Amino acid sequence: MKLYRPVGLKELELILAANAKAYPPRLQWQPIFYPVLNFEYARQIATRWNLDDELSGYAGFVTAFDIDDAYIAQFEVQNVGAHLHNELWIPAENLAEFNTHIQGYIQLLAAYYGEKYAGKVQHASVMVGLNAFEQLNYLAQLPKNDQAIAEVIKTDTVAIQVNFAYWQQTNQHPQTLARLQSIWQAIFPERTLGMNQK
Repeated sequence: MKLYRPVGLKELELILAANAKAYPPRLQWQPIFYPVLNFEYARQIATRWNLDDELSGYAGFVTAFDIDDAYIAQFEVQNVGAHLHNELWIPAENLAEFNTHIQGYIQLLAAYYGEKYAGKVQHASVMVGLNAFEQLNYLAQLPKNDQAIAEVIKTDTVAIQVNFAYWQQTNQHPQTLARLQSIWQAIFPERTLGMNQK
């Protein structure tokens, strides 16, 4: 079964820092983990709630993953609105077990950025403290060899994944982005850099 999960910037960072294999534990005030059953519902949440929300980093992302059918069958589908507003309610204490039933990687399908989006991420090394524009400019100024970009990909993997779609939307430094994508694919052939679905 394929499920979808809309997330903000911080949650996406934690997912990517876990090698896109697990969703982070719920916070104390979050007793339920809510994956949804279709892309459109996830997109609605990501765009209507996250883009103006400081806690979401003024960004909304749609993630998707496959999960074991036999395991997920124990959770009843909950409808919370219109016909497409279907979701599952996973108790927070079950999330660690839930994560073990995710098959393959958690995919990043879509990214939406609000006007106040800055693009700073905690999981960075050479680009720590830089906003999204400064990160792209940093990459564009690297020596024109694959090794220089490969080193940044290895140290700042999360920052690159979080901001790549944003950089694409700016239409700046397209050659740098093309090189970045090509070198990324050589390093991580099983994980696409960029969106699978808009």
